[in-house]
Amino acid sequence: MNKQLNALEKTFGKSSIVQIKETFIVEREIELYLKRDDCLHPIISGNKWRKLKYILEHALSMSTHTIISMGGAYSNHLHALAYTGKILGIKTVGMIRGEQPKNFSATLKDLQNWGMQLNFVSRSEYRQLREYKQWDSLPQLKLGEYWLPEGGAMVLALQGIAELVDEIDIDYDCLCVPCGTATTLAGLICAAPQDKKILGFPALKGAGFLIDDVNNLINKSSCHNNEWFVHLDYHFGGFAKQKPELLQFIEQFEDRHSIPLEPIYTGKMLYGIYDLIHQGYFQAGQKIIAVHTGGLQGNRSRFKE
Repeated sequence: MNKQLNALEKTFGKSSIVQIKETFIVEREIELYLKRDDCLHPIISGNKWRKLKYILEHALSMSTHTIISMGGAYSNHLHALAYTGKILGIKTVGMIRGEQPKNFSATLKDLQNWGMQLNFVSRSEYRQLREYKQWDSLPQLKLGEYWLPEGGAMVLALQGIAELVDEIDIDYDCLCVPCGTATTLAGLICAAPQDKKILGFPALKGAGFLIDDVNNLINKSSCHNNEWFVHLDYHFGGFAKQKPELLQFIEQFEDRHSIPLEPIYTGKMLYGIYDLIHQGYFQAGQKIIAVHTGGLQGNRSRFKE
């Protein structure tokens, strides 16, 4: 591993696995665990680091001086990238979806303070950027510049996700993960033992297209294909949409377990898991591990910072 990345990773905390005990779960003879990837780092947490790790190693090996990527005003991906770029001494450029606001969100202020150049693009231009899937595919890319697709959706990201799976030291039947680009889901499918089931919980409405995206990543990586399924009914109206029942669930969960959630990704996933347990989706005796993917920038919209 690159010396700079190795030194950075040595400052990280431990991603532990904790059991989530609820009366209704115990009564159904099910065990639910949470993989606390949010504890890795206060900024480069969870799947943000997992996906960035080997992409950054590749970028550094190419003598990259500038990484260009894309995201929204509360993007966990850009937040982690901007901070990491500052630490590594790499210039970063963020293509931000939508018009430039009069008042920057707290997330955008962080990006700016960490030296990221912010370029605001129309939603149609943003959709076009999604077509560029490889590090060198962005038109007019200059020598020393590296294109990083939305959310780190590259095959290289799967190597970091595999390390998450390697850290799991308890037996389990099912792995659950929230989905944005579903890159983490693809990584879990590739890395988990073949007798495990992998469930994805998309944060956005109409996310059926993610199934094709996952299959494309799996095919490019030539990995084995576990049994997997995407639950499309827990988006709460769409990406970054918040409904009272979701916010109430998060507040009650945090009160009982003292684990921070956010309403964009992990909060929706856990709500979905609880609902599926109530419906009898999981069998008695099954052990479920849900991945807390970190990235708490969604709370800045939740609390109206």
